[in-house]
Amino acid sequence: MKALLNKRFFTGTATRAWRFNAPIFCLVLGGCSVSPQLATQDEVRDRVAADTAQMFENQVAISAPITLDEALARALKYNLDYRLKNMESALALGLNELSKFDMLPRVLASAGYSRRNNDSGGSSYGIEDGLESLRPSSSQEKSYHTENIEFSWNSLDFGVSYYRARQQADQYLIAEERRRKVVQGLFQDVRASYWRALGAQRLEQQVNATIERIDRALEQSREAESQQIIAPVTALNYQRALLDAAYMLNKRRQDLAYAKSELAALMNVPSGVTFSLADTKEHALPAAPDNINQLEEMALLQRPELREEDFRKRITADETRKQILSLFPAINFNYGFFQDSNKYLYNNEWSQGGISLSWNLMKLASIPSLNDSREEQEKADTARRMALSMAILTQVRISIERYRLAASEFNLADKAAGVDHRLSQYARDALSSKMDSELEVIRTEAKALLGDYQRANAYANSQIAFGRLYNTLGFDPLPYDGEGLDLAQLTELISEHQAQLQNNSFSLKSHLFGHQADVSIRVQGIDDPVLKNSMTEQLVTMLERNDIKVNQASGTPLTFSLSRNDANGLQKALWLVTMDSKEVSNSMEYETTLPQNARASTYEASLLAAASASLSSTRNWLSQSLPTAQPLEM
Repeated sequence: MKALLNKRFFTGTATRAWRFNAPIFCLVLGGCSVSPQLATQDEVRDRVAADTAQMFENQVAISAPITLDEALARALKYNLDYRLKNMESALALGLNELSKFDMLPRVLASAGYSRRNNDSGGSSYGIEDGLESLRPSSSQEKSYHTENIEFSWNSLDFGVSYYRARQQADQYLIAEERRRKVVQGLFQDVRASYWRALGAQRLEQQVNATIERIDRALEQSREAESQQIIAPVTALNYQRALLDAAYMLNKRRQDLAYAKSELAALMNVPSGVTFSLADTKEHALPAAPDNINQLEEMALLQRPELREEDFRKRITADETRKQILSLFPAINFNYGFFQDSNKYLYNNEWSQGGISLSWNLMKLASIPSLNDSREEQEKADTARRMALSMAILTQVRISIERYRLAASEFNLADKAAGVDHRLSQYARDALSSKMDSELEVIRTEAKALLGDYQRANAYANSQIAFGRLYNTLGFDPLPYDGEGLDLAQLTELISEHQAQLQNNSFSLKSHLFGHQADVSIRVQGIDDPVLKNSMTEQLVTMLERNDIKVNQASGTPLTFSLSRNDANGLQKALWLVTMDSKEVSNSMEYETTLPQNARASTYEASLLAAASASLSSTRNWLSQSLPTAQPLEM
């Protein structure tokens, strides 16, 4: 009877509660429903305006004809695709730093508050006789609050986090290799567009003058035809010859003129901004290399695609280790401090700890499948790497042959253009009042211009083939990525490296074939210890990115000393770069101008500029200080 009353009471209470809360429940459900909403026109317009502003913000305005070095610097600094790769690399580095914290033990701090409308309590009954042994009682207040902090550590979580951090570090290295590949492709595209656009710019005035002359000759021919001064067939043949010459000139001009628009896109130049190219002197084309086997070996060592495969292989190996680790027992340790405000507790503060061991024995059955999967993955990685290596070897041989043919084609085009100009000069000297004589002059001038276009196109193709061969070998187009440098400093860095490349032609050195000495970094002339440590870390990153290892304990001392001289509101900063070893002592200077009270980032940028400027010298000093190092000459 008592149980029936309790049941009726509970049922009635639940019914009343449902009737009261049903409208509130329906209102909450209605508020949680979500309908798809299209973006409004104002939202899209605001997004377009914001994106457009960000695409071209903080860019140095074009105030003078652009040289090839400046074009390369603008592309490296402002190109949106390269910015994206830089951001991906920075994101990978940030995830790498974040993954390190997963290896730390978990420390959980929590606090809470609880309140109920009646007392909690209970009673107990005897198991054997079923009689109630205590009257209903409670040991908990209606409202109370708790605080606790608990430390826990799991061996499997630590192991998995360790290998995950290693994988994330390799992902960052993969992102860096992809960034290298983007830089190589970007420089290649800029070089191709620049030389084509420059060829079109050089011939633009001559072509316009010749086209105007052709138009006048056509008008005179039509007038003579209408007045029956000459035979219609003769006039039409004359007009046809002129139109053929004009057509060929326009076709050649269009082929090269589009290159300027491509160059503007690569440099991220805003639409509507006009610019011209500096009349850069043509460089002599070096002879094609003959040591193909050495070039192939260097390409296999330095190509970003193969280095990415090396890192991917390490990621796969760590993934297998993670799977193997999960087969072992897990040890879990926890310890914490707790506090409860409940006044009925005998001890309101206490500490508690424990250790446990768990082992999923069913996972042992997956060992054969795990081994098979690992072997198949290794076979697939090896096959992919072999296929990629074969493709790279083919690219090297094709690039060498393509450069040889392009250089030969340029030599022929250069000679042909010279002959065409001599013919044009002879035709002008023999000009008479006859129409066929005028036609011959125009035709020879147009042919001479076509020869100039062919020569410009052939030279551009030679430069493209040279850059493609350079990229095929996996060499970086810059000794340092130029991060933190302004446009002028980056242009100077590119200019120095391009001059070195031109002087050495294909006599490039790679220390990947021999041991290179380590260096230890010393920064002097900086009083702020925080700034000094930051500079040292940036130098270490920059040097190691350029394959110069840093060993602060036993490396060859490489010292960067700063001296300053204030004058006329400016500050002359001189970085003295020295390397002292048992075999040799070397030094070089890098001077720059800084504003008064310059920020810390300005000093850091000047230091990186000095380090990048001395990079080639540093490699030479290292080769002198370590006689056993035998860099390979290409």
